[in-house]
Amino acid sequence: MRRAAKVDTTHRPIVEALRSVGASVIDLAAVGHGVPDLLVGYRGDMWLIEVKGPKTRLSESQRILHGAWRGKPIAVVRTIDEALALIGATP
Repeated sequence: MRRAAKVDTTHRPIVEALRSVGASVIDLAAVGHGVPDLLVGYRGDMWLIEVKGPKTRLSESQRILHGAWRGKPIAVVRTIDEALALIGATP
């Protein structure tokens, strides 16, 4: 049996805020293995986003994936304001 994904406390509010401004959000948190938490689409652009709490850091597998990723850089956000600013949206 697979364990439920551990997500930071900021995860759900950030997803809700992104969706509230019209962004498409696919939650990838359960994938694990360093894969970013969210795939976000907004106004024809796309982001991979890792959601972290105020004091949490990237895991080793996340650091490896971020370093090896050849697409648009994977963003790390800790707050709703950071997430909305990243995609160019306002609440």
